Amino acid sequence: MLAVKLHDIGEGMTEGEVVQYLVQVGDWVETDQPLVEIQTDKMIAEISSPCAGHVKEIIIEIGETVQVGTSLLYIESSNKEVEKQQQQPEEDISKREANMTSVVNFHRVLATPYTRKLARENNINIEDVPRADASGRVTEADVQQFIKYGEVNHSIVPEVQEKVLVESVHDVIPFMGIRKKIAEKMTKSLYTIPHVTHFDEVNMTNLFRIRSEMKASGESVSVTAFFIKALVVALKDYPIFNAELDEANDRILLKKSYHIGFATNTENGLLVPVVHNADEKSMKSIHKVVKDLSERAIAGKLQPFEMKNSTFTMSNVGPLGSTGATPIINYPETAIIAFHKTKRQPIFNDLDEIIVGHIMTFSMAFDHRVADGATAVAFTNRFASLIEQPHKLMMEMI
Repeated sequence: MLAVKLHDIGEGMTEGEVVQYLVQVGDWVETDQPLVEIQTDKMIAEISSPCAGHVKEIIIEIGETVQVGTSLLYIESSNKEVEKQQQQPEEDISKREANMTSVVNFHRVLATPYTRKLARENNINIEDVPRADASGRVTEADVQQFIKYGEVNHSIVPEVQEKVLVESVHDVIPFMGIRKKIAEKMTKSLYTIPHVTHFDEVNMTNLFRIRSEMKASGESVSVTAFFIKALVVALKDYPIFNAELDEANDRILLKKSYHIGFATNTENGLLVPVVHNADEKSMKSIHKVVKDLSERAIAGKLQPFEMKNSTFTMSNVGPLGSTGATPIINYPETAIIAFHKTKRQPIFNDLDEIIVGHIMTFSMAFDHRVADGATAVAFTNRFASLIEQPHKLMMEMI
């Protein structure tokens, strides 16, 4: 028999939580067929079968967190299965072939661990749940709707029934996986770094005009791409904010790489994909990278290395309606900037004429051990000047 172990799915991974087994003891599996879902600190990954054969034993229970190298289940390889097949009656062989046919049609739907858990505890096959989301993802609301109006088998064992009742009474949300890791990291950041938050605003009128002109000519570049490019220019002028405090060796490390993380809200929690080497990319290239990373973050398909080694983080919460906030620094970085709601309001132009402008508020939190308020203001002023006068930003890219 072959032991299927938890291997290192991503960079530096040491442990994972068993979310769900996709097979049962006795099932026939093909090579590379997904066997079990594992929750790491950043993503949900599937462990696939290294060979064809029968599942003989499942060792680790759902919900347990185990170290890399731990055996999860045993598979009896296909060679032994062939020997057994030769001694089996034709009827059993037909059953096995039918089982293999179902394997060929194997299909996995997208859903969070909690949504799958809710379906399991209500004895629902998650693949039978109709999806309202155009992406095909099954949401918690879909499962609740199916429980309420669909055909649900309530023949659940008493222990599970009691657990479902308790959770429905208390509206229980499991505190685990990505949510727990976010909490740990935010707590470490807030209790380690003395945060100071600087608030300011920027005139987006010229940027919006240029984007409209670009769109009319067939070119589309997101505001986020402009933000990232302007941040890189400002960070080069004020490298103290592209730094990391090395307390153990009493030094501040000024990073020469510009890896810009951007906070992305997903069904699994807040993820921070990273645009690596943003200083080496064109605005158009940054736009494409951000779009790709955002879509895969929402779909839960990011790789661990795509969320690592950021040197500065931004959060664009304006589209959600935010008017102001004090963001928490993405430890061990030195600063984070958050962009808030853009409002139409009367402003004066260069000719002292009153026009309708687009004004966006933003806030920047920084590590007061590393930088001072005056430097933070200078940094944000530099950033704002590039956004308010996009031609200056274009000149920086020549």
